[in-house]
Amino acid sequence: MKLNPKFVTHVTKGEHYMISTADTRFKGIVKNNETAAFIIECLKKDTTVSEITDKLLSEYKGVERPAVERDVERIIDRLRSIGAVEE
Repeated sequence: MKLNPKFVTHVTKGEHYMISTADTRFKGIVKNNETAAFIIECLKKDTTVSEITDKLLSEYKGVERPAVERDVERIIDRLRSIGAVEE
């Protein structure tokens, strides 16, 4: 899976945004927290939930794998709901 190329990311003043471009059913801007932004950056290349989870676990210490996987899946499900993820 990967980020739909019709969605672009932007960082300004430390804030992370994802913006839909032409021809998407979702029209708008999504403001992301740091974790969601990290996941979206991972999605710029073809990847899996497991690979994203591994990257998050190496970035953040003291978190449990099952909780991280649930969070990754939840964020990806939300991105899917607006058409931002391609399978």
